[in-house]
This record gives sequence, structure tokens and C-alpha cells, in this order.
Amino acid sequence: MKVSVSEKTSKKINISTGDSAGSVIIKEPFRASAFVKKYTMTIALVVVFIFFAILTGGRLLYAQNISNLLLQNAYVLVMACGMLMCILTGGNVDLSVGATLCLVASIAAQLLSKTSLGAYATIAICMVVAAGIGAWQGFWIGHIHIPPFIATLAGMFLFRGLGRVLLSSKTVSIANKTFLDIFSSYITVPGLDKDVCWSALIVGVIVAIGLIILTLVNRAKKSKKGYEMKSAVSEFTQVFIIDLLIIAYTWQLAHYKGIPIMLCWVLLVVLLFAFITSKTAFGRYFYAVGGNEKATKLSGIDTRKVYFWGYCLMSILAGFSGLLVAARIGSVNGDTGLTYELDTIGACFIGGASAYGGSGTVSGIIVGAILLGVINQGMSIFGLDNNWQYVVKGAVLLIAVIFDVVSNHKTGKA
Repeated sequence: MKVSVSEKTSKKINISTGDSAGSVIIKEPFRASAFVKKYTMTIALVVVFIFFAILTGGRLLYAQNISNLLLQNAYVLVMACGMLMCILTGGNVDLSVGATLCLVASIAAQLLSKTSLGAYATIAICMVVAAGIGAWQGFWIGHIHIPPFIATLAGMFLFRGLGRVLLSSKTVSIANKTFLDIFSSYITVPGLDKDVCWSALIVGVIVAIGLIILTLVNRAKKSKKGYEMKSAVSEFTQVFIIDLLIIAYTWQLAHYKGIPIMLCWVLLVVLLFAFITSKTAFGRYFYAVGGNEKATKLSGIDTRKVYFWGYCLMSILAGFSGLLVAARIGSVNGDTGLTYELDTIGACFIGGASAYGGSGTVSGIIVGAILLGVINQGMSIFGLDNNWQYVVKGAVLLIAVIFDVVSNHKTGKA
């Protein structure tokens, strides 16, 4: 007799006796505590969103506010993907991202306002500068082994100062239409989009149908290869809820100005880093370093390069966020990006990235970033004093980190 058992939610036992064989599927009972722990921040996001929707008398649900929820937090969503790479290496962070954003935005503003360079050349130069800053930070941290906190703290002062010097402590406006259109315009279809931008809703429906088809294809592949799968009811319920949210979101966008170009840029970055962290060996190196750096070295992985690329990618995304912020606001000053590093770090930890490193997902930090955005926007619409807003955000971050630390103690990771 041959018996094989797998230890996941659905246990498949293959029994072979001579000339006959059979398979039995055993499903473990649903555990509410495990479900709540796995989806804690997602549940918190839903609760907080409903709370502020009621508190603001429904104003949070206005089409313009739903659209602005993304635009105002685009820099957090983009930079959080890079910050995750840094945190994965052992709970390290990059304190210089706000200053890097300011410096790159300052360069863009000066090039567009005082030279004859076009938008595309300016963007290219800015991204090269961002990559150079990342290489600088990565070199000191990865190869010279300067502690990330010290290296990035120095970078925070250095790059912020350079940005203010470039601007001569003034506010510089950006009027280049091509540059603004690349990052802050809206997608509309002439003849179709008039009072209501139906193209946004059509895109939402197409994406929703695409998710269903993708789920069906993936289940068929797994079934063919004999891999374990979630129950059909569970998986399709999850897809159905996501589809409803997508359609509801695009419905709101359709009743404002349509799909923002900035949404496309954010999705591009998020999907790229979700793929890197979950589907590539390069991405898994970051988890390995955070899990056990000594064992990672012994396995033949050059941890110096892992640190180098982590901080290099972080700076590149910070520079790109500088372009997004400059285009959205339409001007740059010496305080652009101030405290943005705190929002980015907060989004990662709230979204489930471990303070010890080696744990965290892109989907998690997106939930964290949106939760932080809903809290910010909800408090602003309600009219809560700015000082109390800092108190609330600090409390939310502290609760998230306490939850992570307590969980690690219980599982023996800390």
C-alpha cells in the first residue's frame, strides 16, 4: 500500500493497492481565528472605511473623493513596493526616500522651467539621477556595511539640502503640458465619454471578467497537474468580491473624470514588484536574507548584492514618485516629500511586513497604504484637527507593530 499526504488546507490522500488506486480529499475545518489573523488588515480596512463613510455623512463615497484617494496616495503605493524590499532584509528602512523624492522633483522642475529640454528627456535624466542615488546608498550599505539607518539618515539630510539649493528655497511651478499629461491626465474616449466616462466602467468589467477567466485557467492547470487547490466556493467567492470592488471603483471613476493615468503607473509598479517578490529567485533572495542572513551566505547568495539592489530599487521608485508628485501638485518646493518616508514605512508595517524582516507581501502593503489613505482622507473630510491626525496615525502604526511582535513571539520567530 502506498499513501501520500500533503499538509495544507485540503489534504489529498492517494491510496494505491495492487491494481487499483483511489484518492480521497480531506478538508480541514474552518478556523475563524486563523481567518481573522490572515486577513486582519483587510478586515480593518473594511471596518475603517465603513466607519468614516458614516462619520462623514457619506461624503467619503463621493466620486471625486474616491478618485482622489488614489491620487493623494500614489507616492505611498509606489514607494512602499521599494520599502518592502528594504524591510525584508531584516526590518531595515530607508529614511532618505522623502528627500530623494524632493531632489528628483526639484531637478525636473528646474529642467522644465529653465531649459529647452522636453518632458521625455527630463524624465530620463531624473530617473538616471534616482538610479545614481540608489547606487550610492546601496554601495555604502551593501559593500561598506554602513548600517542602513545611519546611511539613509545621512542621505535624508544630504538630498534634502541639495534639493533646496537647486530651488534656491523658492517654489518652482511646472507648466509643461506634455509632462503633466504623462502623469496627471485622465483616459477618455471621444464620442463615448461625455457627462459619464463609460470607458472607465467598461475597463472595470473587462478586468473583472479577465480575473474570472484567469482563475478558471489556473484551476484547470492545477487540477491537470494534481496540485492542491482551494475549494471552488472559497476561491470564486473571493474573486467575486474583488470583481464587485473593481466594478464599484470604476463606476465611481466613470462619474468623475474617468481613469487617471496615474492609476496605470501605480498598477504597473505594483504588478511588477508583486511578480518580482513572488515569482523570481531574485525576489526570494530578500526573504532569505531577512530570514537567516548567515544561512543565505552559506548557500552561495551574495548578500551584498541583495542589499545593494534593495536600496537601489527603493531610490528609483522614490525618484519616480517625485515625478508623480510634481505632476499632481504642479509645483515643487523645499518641503516637497517631507515626512513621506514615514507614510511609506507606516504603510509597510500596517500592511503586515515584519519588523524582523523576511516576511511581507506586496498585496499586504497595498492594503496598508490604502488603509492609511482612508484614515487620512476620512479625518480630513470630517475636519479633525491636524494635530490629532498625527495621534491617530501613530496609534494605528503602533497597534500594527505590536500585533506583528506578539505574533512572532507566539510562533517562536522572536
